[in-house]
Amino acid sequence: MRKLTWLALLPLAFLALFYFYPLGSVLALSLAEGWRPALLQLLGDGAIHRVLGFTLWQASLSTALTLALGLPAAYLLAHYTFPGKRWLRAVSSIPFVLPTLVVAAAFNALLGPHGWVNQGLQALGVAPLEFINSFGAILMAHVFYNTTIVLRMVGDFWARLSPRSEQAARSLGASPWQLFTKVSLPMLAPALAAAALLVFIFNFTSFGVILVLGGPRFATLETEIYYQTVALFNLPAAALLALLQLLCTLALTSVYTRLAARLSRPLESRAARLRPLSAQPQRWLSAAFLALLGLFFVAPLGGLAARSLTRLDTDRRQAAQAGITLDYYRALGEDPRNNLFFASPLRAIQTSLVYAGSTVVLALLVGLPASWLLAKPEQARGPARLMRWLDALLMLPLGTSALTLGLGFIVALDTPPLDLRASPLLVPLAHTLVALPFVVRSLVPALRSIRPRLRQAAALLGASPAEVVRRIDVPLVGRALVAAALFAFAISVGEFGASALIARPEYPTMPVLIYRLLAQPGAVTYGQAMALSTLLMLFTGAGMLLIERVRIAEVGEF
Repeated sequence: MRKLTWLALLPLAFLALFYFYPLGSVLALSLAEGWRPALLQLLGDGAIHRVLGFTLWQASLSTALTLALGLPAAYLLAHYTFPGKRWLRAVSSIPFVLPTLVVAAAFNALLGPHGWVNQGLQALGVAPLEFINSFGAILMAHVFYNTTIVLRMVGDFWARLSPRSEQAARSLGASPWQLFTKVSLPMLAPALAAAALLVFIFNFTSFGVILVLGGPRFATLETEIYYQTVALFNLPAAALLALLQLLCTLALTSVYTRLAARLSRPLESRAARLRPLSAQPQRWLSAAFLALLGLFFVAPLGGLAARSLTRLDTDRRQAAQAGITLDYYRALGEDPRNNLFFASPLRAIQTSLVYAGSTVVLALLVGLPASWLLAKPEQARGPARLMRWLDALLMLPLGTSALTLGLGFIVALDTPPLDLRASPLLVPLAHTLVALPFVVRSLVPALRSIRPRLRQAAALLGASPAEVVRRIDVPLVGRALVAAALFAFAISVGEFGASALIARPEYPTMPVLIYRLLAQPGAVTYGQAMALSTLLMLFTGAGMLLIERVRIAEVGEF
């Protein structure tokens, strides 16, 4: 038992050095003049009030719009069969696994100044839409990104509710509206509240979407931390904002955990019984809604891929240079600024792949011993209280903003022996923290699924502990191990918040360079941004498809 307990030291040491120490440094910096002045500044600073107010307002409105679009779709998916249903579920899942910056680039390709819609309006002689740098752009991107949460959480819960209550209410003469408000809605409340809160948390900590589609007029806590750190280098102000955001996200995550636990209550449930859309008006209305929903998910991503292959700029004589081209992909090896602190897209791809490979190694080195320990039977793994604490500690990075983690690295890891400012490990360490909860939650259920009798039988037959691991454990959890590695890879490749703060200028990651390219004028840089975003979309999409193929569905938690 003592040997197994020692396994906890590696993940605990990692969290202590690279999670608690940086966050503790942020806390110390924000309270450097004492908690009372800091509290008075939070309560009395009008600028902080405006930033916090807008953060809450945009997150609330985005959540309400997401529910307004997602609930009818969840109802149709939960109760009816129709052609293309499987396709719609798959397409609606894609945005959620994409990096936020790719989503922002996709809307830029569709509705931006050089986007498809404005190109069409320009050809018709109509004034272009001013979509970028608008509040509507933020809301639309958030709805696009998070609707799948409502479809999955509420739709799946709705499909398995017992129909007897609805049948009884219908037999007593309840109207469809009374049926929904008096019967269905109360039963759906736990799933609805959990989905709404999760969407709110994602909107509250949104960074890439606000930065690219919102612009400087719309400052949230995340973008203000970035601005105070990068533009003004006002670390005390950034630390105070990070502390405020950390308190908010921890409170929201705590409430979400309680709501999610209620979803696991034993409800009177049934296997989903689906019926076809029969009535003619209902069929046409549903078909129109589902077609618009499918177009909403496909159009930005298709527009992004098509824009990366299409030249729509003008030459010096204002003559249109339209047509299919691979020039933007060929230009991925070119440095658009040609200076020391910029980089070509090809170098960004290489850098991202190296960081992602390092993240996979680090995440497995830290996550595997912890998962092994957590998966052991209670009598063999050590004190139950220690295991509960370890499990909770490993999940903490999930509720922490990546931008706050990046700020903590800047504040804390600048003094020997932990002076990592110039270290190539800094970015993979931050990515490992973000990926660690996903790695652990992929491995623990698979390890728990191994029957102890198999190990005992192998030991009785003379197998050494190493042989038991090699011949029993590894083959049985191999697929979960691959899924965990793919999770770490996909998260690292698409991570933007922490990378925006700590990646060295001459070695940007793919999301960081996409942001820089979108901020530069010129058709070539815009085309490079579209090509790089498309490649990033393919990387993460392929990773998630592989995860779906290798994960063990019955025992996986993601």
